Amino acid sequence: MKQLLQSLKDGSSEIVEVPSPGVRHGNLLIQASCTLISAGTERMLVDFGRAGYLEKARQQPEKVKMVLDKIKTDGLMPTIDAVKSKLDQPLPMGYSNVGIVLEVGKGVTEFQVGDRVVSNGSHAEVVCVPKNLCAVIPGSVADDDAVFTVVGAIALQGIRLAQPTLGECFVVTGLGLIGLMAVQILRAQGCRVLGIDLDPEKLKLAKEFGAEVVNLGAGEDPISAAERFSRGHGVDGVIITAASKSNEPMRQAASMCRKRGRIVLVGVVGLELQRADFYEKELTFQVSCSYGPGRYDPTYEQEGHDYPIGFVRWTEKRNFEAVLDMMAAGSLRLEPLRTHRFAFEDAAKAYDLLVNDRSALGIILDYGTVQKTDSAVELRTLKLRNAANVISRIAKPVIGALGAGNYAGRILLPAFAKTGSRLKTIASAQGVSGTYHGGKLGFEYSTTDTDSIFSDTEIDTVIIGTQHNSHARYVVQALNAGKNVFVEKPLALRQDELSQIDAAYRAAYECGSTPRLMVGYNRRFAPLIQKMKAHLGKSPAPMSIVYTCNAGAIPSDSWVQNPELGGGRIIGEACHFIDLSRFLAASSIVDVTSAAMSQPKGIHDNHDIASVTLRFANGSLATIHYFANGHRSFPKERIEVFQEGRIYVVDNFRQLKGYGEKGVGVRTFRQDKGQQACCEKFIKGIVAGADSPIPYEELMEVSAICIKAAEMIEQQR
Repeated sequence: MKQLLQSLKDGSSEIVEVPSPGVRHGNLLIQASCTLISAGTERMLVDFGRAGYLEKARQQPEKVKMVLDKIKTDGLMPTIDAVKSKLDQPLPMGYSNVGIVLEVGKGVTEFQVGDRVVSNGSHAEVVCVPKNLCAVIPGSVADDDAVFTVVGAIALQGIRLAQPTLGECFVVTGLGLIGLMAVQILRAQGCRVLGIDLDPEKLKLAKEFGAEVVNLGAGEDPISAAERFSRGHGVDGVIITAASKSNEPMRQAASMCRKRGRIVLVGVVGLELQRADFYEKELTFQVSCSYGPGRYDPTYEQEGHDYPIGFVRWTEKRNFEAVLDMMAAGSLRLEPLRTHRFAFEDAAKAYDLLVNDRSALGIILDYGTVQKTDSAVELRTLKLRNAANVISRIAKPVIGALGAGNYAGRILLPAFAKTGSRLKTIASAQGVSGTYHGGKLGFEYSTTDTDSIFSDTEIDTVIIGTQHNSHARYVVQALNAGKNVFVEKPLALRQDELSQIDAAYRAAYECGSTPRLMVGYNRRFAPLIQKMKAHLGKSPAPMSIVYTCNAGAIPSDSWVQNPELGGGRIIGEACHFIDLSRFLAASSIVDVTSAAMSQPKGIHDNHDIASVTLRFANGSLATIHYFANGHRSFPKERIEVFQEGRIYVVDNFRQLKGYGEKGVGVRTFRQDKGQQACCEKFIKGIVAGADSPIPYEELMEVSAICIKAAEMIEQQR
């Protein structure tokens, strides 16, 4: 199928072939009939992409600070690589989609195949969208009207926050697409409306919709106009839908309002507020979040848990439905807002128009009449290159990769691409990231059909780089198919998953298969760690290891923090440090204790400020400090090893120092955590018929210890 993608690097828009997504649990698979380009949001993204590096930096000063901090800790070249990779990745565009339901996922009962629906799906022939971001279109509402639903819901949510009542007077600042819909919704609620803009054509439309207007382009004074409009009392509220870097819209809004007036920001403007403007009138100011309650809440959007209507009357989905009801009742005039129409194939021209014609409003992309599904649209596997032309790669292993996220696409898969293996198929949920990284790295196919990798008899090695909660399931599936497995950490989130993996591994051997299982514990393969290990091996004496990780805070609602999805940060990341301690001590772990720092009462505790202590059979000790309460300017990882009068220190995999032994001291310009060496050793082992670089028993031991350490911390809740 075809999908529209935009480059953040240069702002170019391109329609590319990607595999059609498969329907997921709680989702709808929708074939598009038309989509709407958001004149405000998408123009802003295109402008950002077309800006030079210096202008990009000026627009995002907080990101510049993060880059500078990363240079201090990781080095210049890794930081440059990371920034380039981020800008190179294509961005799916669009969030206003109308189409026909092709399939409904498990757990979906309120939609049927064949329903005509609106969703926040992107500009693509087929989209997979969670059910709470979809709404059925009434029969009397045409597709060309329904496609404005999502934009209308943005306006509606801003108005709901302002709580207008019959007869009140409101100002709408910025008469773009959202602003003009806000004018109509306010008028439908019995409010008097004053519209403010620079564009005479948009002002003319606002007047047609029943608003009085102020022409800033003609030098008219909005504050004086608002005074007259409000009959000398000050307006009841201001809805700001403008896009501007200026602070003037906020200053004007405060001046226009009556005492205890309400200001709601829907657009993007400068926010350097004057306290006196708000203090003297006791003004209320609020920023509106997109379509309404539920937005950016994964339990609502991704997991499909609705908010009870008795407690949250208007969610984003119910806002969609309310806008559609207004359309069905004739309360919204949308024909004047449809200014341009393009065939989907000409989307690049539509974006050129968007940038060059600031008067453009509703730009519709037409996908043609939807009569029946096209086999090309339904195709879930896309050919990227011709395998017959690959002459430089060895016959085996033949790799199938699951997952094309940030780490997999930027570090893990490029490392495997350098091993000379044949890269056959890459799978991703939506197909976009898999197609991008697959084409860049030399994969032959991109797919959204994960099962096809396991059923492909030619693929003998599976690389798993997906979300943590899927690791164990995919490992078992790969082992049952007799394939070698490299899984990015962690191996599993629970003990019962480890038991399932162990059963599948042993069953594979009993059946005569000899699959190799490897977890991406790359730290032990880092060059500086290998040098440290060589020095430690000169003595059989036990050692004391102190591993400090300046992990940094991540939000509580991140999937990594979710026990069911990410397993928490001890299992999800500290497993690296437990494995490295096991490698350095060269002895089995006989005991583990762990404790987390408690947060003050009422503060959500992620239990990611913790210490884990390991005791080894040879008498060695290791203490792993995993701290999320530090500062990013400090190196992320520091390993200190004390042994028989000597101390070895590795700082952030860029410097090795020795104390008590001469000739130990290395500093590198580039951080190397061992990812490349880890992948190469795994592949070389397969080619040579050797065992996995990390013994199976050791992988299972470390995984079990990680789970036990996390359970100990969890019991402290």
